[in-house]
Amino acid sequence: MIGERNVGGLTCGQVLDRLSDYLDGDVDSALRGQIEEHLRGCEGCARFGGEFAATVRALRTHLLGDVHIPARVQEQLHEALVRESAGKR
Repeated sequence: MIGERNVGGLTCGQVLDRLSDYLDGDVDSALRGQIEEHLRGCEGCARFGGEFAATVRALRTHLLGDVHIPARVQEQLHEALVRESAGKR
């Protein structure tokens, strides 16, 4: 990566590789701290990270907001899961 920096013990590439996990809360506290330190000290990653986080929030709001699944579809899904579960015993 051109202009890659090492801040907080992580390179820009390492931060970008784990950014999605970071936003999902799927990193341990030590890595979370390193990523946050990197973002505080690296303007490029902070800018990209902010834009990426805003995009993820917007998509989650749009895709996960007020989802209505018709009762019949819920029943069919439940029946299929029960059948699948019974077949694995």
